[in-house]
Amino acid sequence: MTQPVSPPRDSTDKVPSAAETPAWRAVLFRADVRTLSLLGVLAALILIGGITKPDQFLDTRNLQLVLTQASVIGVVTVGMTFVIISGGIDLSVGAIVALASVWATTVATQEYGFGGILLTAVLVGLGCGLVNGVLIAYGGMVPFIATLAMLASARGLALQITDGRTQIVTVDGVLDLGERDSYVLGIPPLVLVFAAVTVIGWLVLNRTTFGRRSVAVGGNAEAARLAGIDVRRQRLYLYLLSGLCCGIAAFLLIVLAGSGQNTNGNLYELDAIAAAIIGGTLLTGGRGTIVGSVLGVLIFTTITNIFALNNLQSDVQQIAKGAIIVAAVLVQRRTASTT
Repeated sequence: MTQPVSPPRDSTDKVPSAAETPAWRAVLFRADVRTLSLLGVLAALILIGGITKPDQFLDTRNLQLVLTQASVIGVVTVGMTFVIISGGIDLSVGAIVALASVWATTVATQEYGFGGILLTAVLVGLGCGLVNGVLIAYGGMVPFIATLAMLASARGLALQITDGRTQIVTVDGVLDLGERDSYVLGIPPLVLVFAAVTVIGWLVLNRTTFGRRSVAVGGNAEAARLAGIDVRRQRLYLYLLSGLCCGIAAFLLIVLAGSGQNTNGNLYELDAIAAAIIGGTLLTGGRGTIVGSVLGVLIFTTITNIFALNNLQSDVQQIAKGAIIVAAVLVQRRTASTT
């Protein structure tokens, strides 16, 4: 007895297998969950601040202060995010910020006014980034060792320039940026710069060949090389980008503090790496988001502000930050295992 033959199935009726499911849907799902989780943490912190110190925390001046403080480390974090996405690391960002800030505030530099201070800070940052990039991309040094050496060297040079003293800024054009009269619609200029760097960073990462190449190098450097990407040159550009962000952050710190000190940028490298990690950037490279990193910066800055308003000790603050990092990583792993 012959078996009935089923009519041929039209190609449009084919049910895709799990392997045929578009990868971008899984990526978007993970990104959405991660972003919502970070927004939830930030909302919870704002609620805690509003409950514990409603008159102080929710005051407009305090919120402006939180955003201003987040701007400096936030600009550094944008550059750090690109480096980590490419599979690298930069432990020297805090020292570069310190060196750029003191070099830009020497008496000789201040004689050239606003432009001289800004240009010096940016050039010092780029110079340090260039050294890191050459050592890592063309010298074959491990990023951890190369940037650790830069950390020590930049800190030592910053101390030598200042001789341990604070260099006061006397250029009115720089100091005026920190005054309330320079706010645009109630937004401090430093926050506007941070927003601009964030938008540019997002566009570069998600809408340009440079961003795609950075992700490719971090995902699989050998495959990227075989695909025609100059991996060494790409890594050089990434450390130049990190140095540029450090130079910009140094200028913002000069505006915020009105001075240059060799102790500036202390532990910025740890804060930037932590913010990038809880934002979803993999330390192994190949994945990361600018939005997540910025949310990580805002979370840490808000924690610092809440603890300061409640007169809590800094050691408790560090414990809280550590717990948030662990929780964020666990959420990422759980999200990845369910998609």
